[in-house]
Amino acid sequence: MDDEAIDPMLADELLSACRTTVGDELRSITYFTEDVVEQVYLRSDLDRTADLVGFADHERLGFRSQSAYRNTQLGEYLATVRLFENGYLSRVIRGPHGVWVTTDEMSMDRFEELTSALEAILDEAESDD
Repeated sequence: MDDEAIDPMLADELLSACRTTVGDELRSITYFTEDVVEQVYLRSDLDRTADLVGFADHERLGFRSQSAYRNTQLGEYLATVRLFENGYLSRVIRGPHGVWVTTDEMSMDRFEELTSALEAILDEAESDD
């Protein structure tokens, strides 16, 4: 994958995995690398006013901070979940690829399912690079 937009097949896989695990609570999906940010999905009742570049700048810190969690008694870092007034943001990073997904409120079990699905897709994308 180069520094252009996300591969359409990867975008379809991300959307399918998120729709399957999150369902109607899915608000948005954004793919990012160190150089690229692209919104893959935005629910129709939401405005396109989010500062994706600003969000990406913050979420990209995860590429560097993953090493801070290595070799801890907590085990391997899997994902970050942030709680907001109107929902959640979940970030998964694998290698040079990252995705953040925003959702309405939902159970923690569904976040674990979402994380597992996104990890598998990003691991596959990394092996394709």
